[in-house]
Amino acid sequence: MGEGIKLPFRVGISPTLHIRGLIATEDIKKGTVIERCPAVVYKRDDEHVEKTIFSRYIFDWDDEHDSLVLGYGAVLNHSYNRNVEIDFDYGKKEVVFTTIQDVRSGEELFLNYNDDEPNPIDPKYLVPDKRLKN
Repeated sequence: MGEGIKLPFRVGISPTLHIRGLIATEDIKKGTVIERCPAVVYKRDDEHVEKTIFSRYIFDWDDEHDSLVLGYGAVLNHSYNRNVEIDFDYGKKEVVFTTIQDVRSGEELFLNYNDDEPNPIDPKYLVPDKRLKN
Protein backbone atom coordinates (compact mmCIF):
# COMPACT_ATOMS: atom_id res chain seq x y z
CA MET A 1 0.00 0.00 0.00
CA GLY A 2 1.29 3.52 -0.87
CA GLU A 3 2.21 6.26 1.57
CA GLY A 4 -0.51 8.63 0.36
CA ILE A 5 -0.26 12.30 -0.47
CA LYS A 6 2.70 14.24 0.93
CA LEU A 7 1.64 17.69 2.06
CA PRO A 8 4.12 20.51 2.82
CA PHE A 9 2.66 21.00 6.31
CA ARG A 10 1.43 19.12 9.37
CA VAL A 11 -1.14 19.79 12.05
CA GLY A 12 0.66 20.82 15.23
CA ILE A 13 0.49 23.22 18.12
CA SER A 14 0.99 26.87 17.15
CA PRO A 15 4.17 28.19 18.79
CA THR A 16 2.53 31.60 19.25
CA LEU A 17 -1.14 30.82 19.92
CA HIS A 18 -0.70 27.42 21.64
CA ILE A 19 -3.67 25.95 19.75
CA ARG A 20 -3.90 23.63 16.77
CA GLY A 21 -2.54 25.09 13.52
CA LEU A 22 -0.65 24.22 10.34
CA ILE A 23 3.14 24.11 10.52
CA ALA A 24 5.29 23.97 7.36
CA THR A 25 7.32 20.74 7.15
CA GLU A 26 9.46 22.04 4.29
CA ASP A 27 10.27 25.36 2.66
CA ILE A 28 7.28 26.50 0.58
CA LYS A 29 7.72 29.01 -2.24
CA LYS A 30 5.49 32.05 -2.70
CA GLY A 31 2.58 31.22 -5.03
CA THR A 32 2.33 27.56 -4.02
CA VAL A 33 -1.18 26.12 -3.77
CA ILE A 34 -0.94 24.22 -0.50
CA GLU A 35 -4.43 22.78 -0.67
CA ARG A 36 -7.67 22.74 -2.64
CA CYS A 37 -10.43 21.91 -0.17
CA PRO A 38 -13.90 20.71 -1.13
CA ALA A 39 -16.59 23.05 0.22
CA VAL A 40 -20.10 22.26 1.40
CA VAL A 41 -22.08 25.33 0.37
CA TYR A 42 -25.32 26.18 2.14
CA LYS A 43 -27.71 29.10 2.68
CA ARG A 44 -26.28 31.60 5.19
CA ASP A 45 -27.75 31.68 8.72
CA ASP A 46 -28.74 28.03 8.72
CA GLU A 47 -29.76 27.61 12.35
CA HIS A 48 -28.71 23.96 12.41
CA VAL A 49 -25.09 24.72 11.47
CA GLU A 50 -24.88 27.70 13.82
CA LYS A 51 -25.66 25.41 16.78
CA THR A 52 -22.73 23.09 16.08
CA ILE A 53 -18.96 23.20 16.40
CA PHE A 54 -18.84 23.33 12.58
CA SER A 55 -19.80 27.02 12.77
CA ARG A 56 -16.17 27.68 13.80
CA TYR A 57 -14.92 26.44 10.41
CA ILE A 58 -17.19 28.42 8.11
CA PHE A 59 -16.03 30.70 5.28
CA ASP A 60 -18.17 33.26 3.45
CA TRP A 61 -18.95 31.90 -0.02
CA ASP A 62 -20.98 34.68 -1.61
CA ASP A 63 -23.59 37.25 -0.55
CA GLU A 64 -26.16 34.58 0.36
CA HIS A 65 -24.14 31.46 1.18
CA ASP A 66 -21.47 30.17 3.53
CA SER A 67 -19.25 27.13 3.11
CA LEU A 68 -17.88 24.46 5.38
CA VAL A 69 -14.33 23.68 4.27
CA LEU A 70 -13.48 19.98 4.23
CA GLY A 71 -9.72 19.96 4.54
CA TYR A 72 -6.71 21.25 6.43
CA GLY A 73 -7.44 24.82 5.35
CA ALA A 74 -10.02 24.98 8.12
CA VAL A 75 -7.19 24.60 10.66
CA LEU A 76 -5.32 27.75 9.53
CA ASN A 77 -5.04 30.32 12.31
CA HIS A 78 -5.48 34.09 12.01
CA SER A 79 -2.75 36.69 11.72
CA TYR A 80 -2.71 40.18 10.21
CA ASN A 81 0.74 39.13 8.95
CA ARG A 82 -0.68 36.29 6.89
CA ASN A 83 1.40 34.16 4.57
CA VAL A 84 -1.55 32.37 2.92
CA GLU A 85 -4.46 33.76 0.93
CA ILE A 86 -7.81 32.21 0.20
CA ASP A 87 -9.58 32.03 -3.15
CA PHE A 88 -12.79 30.35 -4.22
CA ASP A 89 -13.29 28.09 -7.22
CA TYR A 90 -17.04 28.50 -7.53
CA GLY A 91 -17.34 26.08 -10.45
CA LYS A 92 -15.67 23.21 -8.59
CA LYS A 93 -17.01 24.27 -5.15
CA GLU A 94 -13.48 24.34 -3.75
CA VAL A 95 -11.60 26.72 -1.48
CA VAL A 96 -8.00 27.24 -2.61
CA PHE A 97 -5.19 28.17 -0.20
CA THR A 98 -2.05 29.71 -1.74
CA THR A 99 1.10 31.08 -0.12
CA ILE A 100 1.66 34.82 -0.70
CA GLN A 101 5.27 34.77 0.49
CA ASP A 102 8.00 32.20 0.98
CA VAL A 103 7.42 30.11 4.11
CA ARG A 104 10.29 28.35 5.84
CA SER A 105 10.10 24.88 7.30
CA GLY A 106 8.87 25.10 10.91
CA GLU A 107 6.91 28.33 10.39
CA GLU A 108 3.17 28.44 10.94
CA LEU A 109 0.83 29.07 8.04
CA PHE A 110 -1.64 31.92 8.66
CA LEU A 111 -4.74 33.47 7.07
CA ASN A 112 -6.18 36.89 7.84
CA TYR A 113 -9.76 36.10 8.91
CA ASN A 114 -10.83 39.75 8.82
CA ASP A 115 -9.66 40.88 5.41
CA ASP A 116 -7.28 43.72 6.26
CA GLU A 117 -9.39 45.36 8.94
CA PRO A 118 -8.34 44.98 12.58
CA ASN A 119 -11.08 43.13 14.41
CA PRO A 120 -10.42 41.04 17.50
CA ILE A 121 -10.94 37.31 17.21
CA ASP A 122 -13.61 35.90 19.50
CA PRO A 123 -11.64 34.17 22.32
CA LYS A 124 -13.98 31.15 22.25
CA TYR A 125 -12.13 30.10 19.08
CA LEU A 126 -8.77 30.09 20.88
CA VAL A 127 -9.32 27.09 23.15
CA PRO A 128 -6.26 24.81 23.21
CA ASP A 129 -6.81 21.22 22.17
CA LYS A 130 -4.89 19.37 24.91
CA ARG A 131 -5.18 16.07 23.02
CA LEU A 132 -2.70 17.26 20.37
CA LYS A 133 1.03 17.25 20.88
CA ASN A 134 3.76 18.60 18.59
